Amino acid sequence: MVVAVNKPRGLLATMSDDRGRPCLGDLVADRSERLFHIGRLDADTEGLILLTSNGDIVNRILRAENKLEKEYLVAVNHPVTPEFLRGMARGGVPVHGEPTLPCRTGKLGSQGFRIVLTQGLNRQIRLMAAHFGYRVKQLLRVRIGNVKLGHLKPGQWRNLTDAELRGLLPGQADW
Repeated sequence: MVVAVNKPRGLLATMSDDRGRPCLGDLVADRSERLFHIGRLDADTEGLILLTSNGDIVNRILRAENKLEKEYLVAVNHPVTPEFLRGMARGGVPVHGEPTLPCRTGKLGSQGFRIVLTQGLNRQIRLMAAHFGYRVKQLLRVRIGNVKLGHLKPGQWRNLTDAELRGLLPGQADW
């Protein structure tokens, strides 16, 4: 079983917190099965995150060789230029000592853009933008593979459809 959650900004992407801070586990506390998060979003990032009751599939989904696309909408503090978008898309930006992989970008309004990554480094988009002198003001993940955030409101969750499950990890029989 896999659940799609629209994580609100300010919520920790963990299932529990020793210090009592609000977290994903609070949103799905009424579910009887134990859920594991598949990947993370930092507290300031909002949008789509997946949870599953099958801990064995977490690493299979996250493996880099699967090249699972993650799509984000980003608002920044300066006008988005073609040079900035090309620099973000080209890859090679140092993030935690590792060069980023090439990705796809597209402009959305004067201070917004869309970015599609297959890599998932901690705070990757924020650090890439900072490399070019930009500060991320808002970051929303709208897609993971074939699973879209759609009309889920912040704090809401839903079970994935059979088609979404098949597309997320083809050949997986034991969902």
